[in-house]
Amino acid sequence: MIFQRAKRLQSKLRLGITGTSGSGKTYSALLLAAGLGGRIAMIDTENGSGSLYANICDYDVCTLNAPYTVERYLTALKEAEKAGYDVIIIDSLSHEWSGEGGILEQHDLITEKMRGNSFSSWRPVLQNHNKLLSAMLASPAHIIATMRSKTTYAQIENDRGRTEIKKIGLAPVQRDGMEYEFGVVFDLNSEHVATVSKDRTGLFDGQAFNINSQTGELLRDWLNSCEIPTTSDNPILKQRAKTIYGKFLNLYDNDQERAKAVINAIIPDKPSSQWTEQDLIKLDSEFESRQSESEAMQEPKEESPE
Repeated sequence: MIFQRAKRLQSKLRLGITGTSGSGKTYSALLLAAGLGGRIAMIDTENGSGSLYANICDYDVCTLNAPYTVERYLTALKEAEKAGYDVIIIDSLSHEWSGEGGILEQHDLITEKMRGNSFSSWRPVLQNHNKLLSAMLASPAHIIATMRSKTTYAQIENDRGRTEIKKIGLAPVQRDGMEYEFGVVFDLNSEHVATVSKDRTGLFDGQAFNINSQTGELLRDWLNSCEIPTTSDNPILKQRAKTIYGKFLNLYDNDQERAKAVINAIIPDKPSSQWTEQDLIKLDSEFESRQSESEAMQEPKEESPE
């Protein structure tokens, strides 16, 4: 066991927004994403409502209809990553848990097959659920996930001393403890005011505010103030580096010297232990280009008719 000096390493945002229906989750997510900057993709499970806010900023939408299986969420997430989006909004993550074809429905189906053994039937569905969590945490993009809150109503005395009936959000419609998977969690009330139930940044502790693009800018600046992680710091980056090296090795028929020379020409004067995420993106892009050129050269040319 080796102890090392702790470093606050630069990472991608993992942010959750919870709230009741009408609290402004989608609107707030888009404003925050605009502040983060870059290209924005939205995975919309809310019957196309994600396209209603096109006036806020430029973003692309993928509409995800039922069944809301983990596999369909994963496919949409991977397609967004492949397309190079900087921010991916999942609106909403609640459908993966409680929607048609979601985790709860799958659990009920397995329980029925197992003749009522509800406890044992949780294992396979939670394993599947954890695949999505792992993919979200490992994503090279910023992830913003909205979640509906369970709703109740309460009598509250207003500032004029009169009693009002107000809608109050409780726990998010997701697996218990889901909020712990995020670095920041904003809870929106029915007046669109946000408070934090979790904040690893320390930027919003004790505040009540409306989410806007400046909120995203604050988070972006905080993230950029951290040290940039390299493959020596981050096991995920280290594994990606191994995968990319393997691609080049395969492209050049296991010629190690040639593969290393090509990689060194793309990322000069930097050992693989110091590669950053941007270096890996550059290498991956260059590999795709060289692979396409290689395949084009190998395609047989059609003979001209005599």
